[in-house]
Amino acid sequence: MTETPHRSPVSLSVNGRPYELDLDNRTTLLDALREHLALTGAKKGCDHGQCGSCTVLLDGRRVKSCLILAVAAAGGSLVSIEGLAGDGDDLHPLQSCFVQHDAFQCGYCTPGQLCSAAGMLDEVRQGWPSLATEDLVAGPDGLTDAEIRERMSGNLCRCAAYPHIVSAIREAATAASGR
Repeated sequence: MTETPHRSPVSLSVNGRPYELDLDNRTTLLDALREHLALTGAKKGCDHGQCGSCTVLLDGRRVKSCLILAVAAAGGSLVSIEGLAGDGDDLHPLQSCFVQHDAFQCGYCTPGQLCSAAGMLDEVRQGWPSLATEDLVAGPDGLTDAEIRERMSGNLCRCAAYPHIVSAIREAATAASGR
């Protein structure tokens, strides 16, 4: 006698589009994106939350989609790399800066790096300090290279394009702040 896997209905908004899925409760958010919605931008790297290649934005916060069950994200609003730029043909400012600074080599980690950078810049705009913030009471005072490196430390690049990634994020942050 075979046991029927436990399944649940899962409603998600992905890149502004609603989805109704019937998933095995053990399905990760990453597998739901890749295998059930054919959104393969988020990459399966380590499958243990260590490399950040699967980073997406869930309700505006960056998450490692390999560590979250899709049923736990039910009702959430998700942005993957496919939706970062919105509906138009124009790149997101971070994507443009990554291209200008050659901030990718093999490109495998790039979708996770971009989603993480977008979430990180929003955290800075909201005044969230990081471990590199010198004055925790005053909050971050701009984005130093040390701040960027610390805030992006959960995303690994096996090609070691870090200097280019930092400069791309710094330029995008500078352009966004009008400095």
